Amino acid sequence: MDDTPSRLPTALPVLRSRARDAGFTMSSEDRTGSLLAALAAARPAGRILELGTGAGEGTAWLLSGMDPASRLTTVELDPTIQAIAQEQLGADPRVTFVSGDGGTWLEEFAGIPFDLVFADTWPGKFTHLDRALDLVAPGGTYLIDDLSPQPGWPEGHEASVKRLLAELDEREDFRCVRLAWASGLLMAVRTA
Repeated sequence: MDDTPSRLPTALPVLRSRARDAGFTMSSEDRTGSLLAALAAARPAGRILELGTGAGEGTAWLLSGMDPASRLTTVELDPTIQAIAQEQLGADPRVTFVSGDGGTWLEEFAGIPFDLVFADTWPGKFTHLDRALDLVAPGGTYLIDDLSPQPGWPEGHEASVKRLLAELDEREDFRCVRLAWASGLLMAVRTA
């Protein structure tokens, strides 16, 4: 079976081109994106959090699956890279862009939990994990990617990934599934 997504978000080609021009190489791949769209579609009027906007490819996938009543908050440390996403997707009233440190944002956020949290950067994954998980609503989903070994990983990163996976597997309040697919994913659903 060919698992290449056939329905791509309209903004994706421009986002990719602009990311490439800016030297940004850490965008979500299409298979991860198609899963993001499906998870967003499963949550009508959903509240979605993306940690790590990057150039907006994951953001575009999330928006493509969201209904008109859903809302997405996306946080990015690098305002220059996030500007690419804002230029292409910022007119969509369902998305709010936050430029700043994801860890600080997680520490300071005092709103209601999210139905879907996609952590595509260090905060919410390798740092501030407990806080990110606290922000997942009961029955909500936490998704992380980039868990399979990749060229350019810093020394010792594989051990960090193994520790993260073990920590998530031990949680009683989430049901986890590892997906040896795309860039290596873990999806966890909050059970309590």
